[in-house]
This record gives sequence, structure tokens and C-alpha cells, in this order.
Amino acid sequence: MKIYTKTNFHKHTFCIFKEVETAAIEGLKINYASKSGSSYIFTEKGVYRKSNHWGRAANCKWRIVTIHQNVSRTKIGFAEWSHFHPINDVEKLYYIEVDFDKKIVQYNHKNNSDIPNLYLRNASETTKRVKEIRSLFLNEKKLDYWEIDLEITELLQLVTRYLINTDLNMLQIKEIIR
Repeated sequence: MKIYTKTNFHKHTFCIFKEVETAAIEGLKINYASKSGSSYIFTEKGVYRKSNHWGRAANCKWRIVTIHQNVSRTKIGFAEWSHFHPINDVEKLYYIEVDFDKKIVQYNHKNNSDIPNLYLRNASETTKRVKEIRSLFLNEKKLDYWEIDLEITELLQLVTRYLINTDLNMLQIKEIIR
């Protein structure tokens, strides 16, 4: 297992930062400021990142779990060195997570789960599938035309589970469900 530090965490990694209050970095010295305006503070345990852009950062995929939704786009996140995982475009490293109540879909790195037999995809396959599920959440009425004897919420969850756990397309899923 690769060990990440202040010298290599920014090279092809996946990480989920946790938002912290401004007080967490008061009195700490910024160790690095990027051209895009992000600033970094390195500690023995991990790194603080203050930035107005999250998601894709150069060749990394960094997400932030926010404390609360506020107006400011700039957020301060902290991640331990052990929370960084290697990424590339070829390997099947990602699985998809869905919160049906909030209709939120996102991907995660396989090293962030202890669940056995996760259905893994590479980066491009994962991105396509996440977009497909988000589209379905935005327009679940597409499923009305399937003429299947299930409540729309049940059908949406069933179809989404197939989209998460298989490579079947919508037509193939429809045929299985019928």
C-alpha cells in the first residue's frame, strides 16, 4: 500500500476531505498556495486544504463532506494522509453510492469500503453511470412508460440498483424487470 505525504498526495489521488471550521487553521502557517488559489497546510496527521473548487483538482479527485450548506463556495477541508488512495483511468477502482431519500448519487474509491463484492468500474465507466442515474433522478417520469406494476419510487430504486450493480443498459434492465 502506497503511503502518502506532503510530497506526493497531490499526484493522481482520490480523497474525501471533511470540512472544518476556520478556527481549525487559525495560527497555522500556509505551506503551499497553488496557482488556482487553493492553499495547503501540512501537519503530521494530514493536510488542510482551503479552496473554492472541489471535485476534480488537476489530476486528482477530491471531494469535501460539508458541515453545513453555506453561501460561500470556499471551504476548508482536512484529510488524514491515510485517506488518500491511488487512481488511474484504467483500473476498476470505483463503486457507486446512492442516497434514495435525497436523490444523491456519487462515486467512491474501493479502498474506502469494507463491503465485499462491490461492483467496480474504471473512471470513465463510473462517470457515465453516475450521469445516467442522476438523469433518471431528475426525470423519473421516463419510467412511467415502462408499464410495470410497481410504484414509481420502487421502480426507480430497482432500476438504480441494476445500474449500480451491473453493466446492463436501460433496455436490458426493462426486459429483466418485466
